[in-house]
Amino acid sequence: MVNQNLAGKRLVITGAARGIGEQVARQAAARGASVGLIGLEPERLAALARDLGPMATWQEADVRDGASLRAAIDGCAATLGGIDVIVANAGIVSYGTVRHADEAVFERVIDINLNGTFRTLKYATPHLERSKGHAVVIASALSFLALPAMSSYSSSKAGVEMLALAYRQEVAHLGITVGLVHPSWIETDLVKGAELDLPSFPDMRKDLPYPGNVTTRVGEAADAIVSGLIRRRSRVYVPKAVGAAGWGKALLSSPAAWPWSRRFAAKWVPTLEREIAELGRNDQVTPSINAQD
Repeated sequence: MVNQNLAGKRLVITGAARGIGEQVARQAAARGASVGLIGLEPERLAALARDLGPMATWQEADVRDGASLRAAIDGCAATLGGIDVIVANAGIVSYGTVRHADEAVFERVIDINLNGTFRTLKYATPHLERSKGHAVVIASALSFLALPAMSSYSSSKAGVEMLALAYRQEVAHLGITVGLVHPSWIETDLVKGAELDLPSFPDMRKDLPYPGNVTTRVGEAADAIVSGLIRRRSRVYVPKAVGAAGWGKALLSSPAAWPWSRRFAAKWVPTLEREIAELGRNDQVTPSINAQD
């Protein structure tokens, strides 16, 4: 028997064409939700909507373009009859140390991951106010754990966490609730692309303490996210052990942790810088993840 605990609910997801966004859409639809899909890959979005059936709709939009994104959110709301849950999922990753990173690439990561989340929340708010709805913001374990050569991604996701926490206070009186999701490494194109581009990346991850050294299947991550939004949880950690890092984030950046961090960085930064330079690209973004999902 299909679990219908989202029957009658209307979800809109950014970055819905693949990865976490796609799997959240599939699981939400399987639980009875109507789903609005927003992203940059119209062929994939249309195919996903066909798979999900008549309760799904899609809109092409870039989260860097406020007018486009607003029209997409409003369009999904018009088709679905409103929005009960917004999932701000669109994001990309780039790699490169601060001294070597391309300035435009750094800014692009911030614009998609952080500013794109701001735009998503801003333009979804009127719809969530009407439904007394729930916003789900996809942050990261790197919101509170810095890693070398991932400064743009870590910066954007730390900002996303603070943005969501401020937004939670701002809309509480409107009846809107906000949940933050902190995934560690998930088996998506973001992680697969990094592994293809950087041969040392898998070994570097193995050097991290648990849960930084494990990868979670995207279906498991989506299940945790959907279960969390059903219960309007304020925090979802994937895997759950990431929660310990969240509670201990002051320790992770403290003088006590610095000796380990310094040894880790000294071991891996020269290799990462060499491998990134050998890519021969100035974008430093894996092509397969350029689609914001």
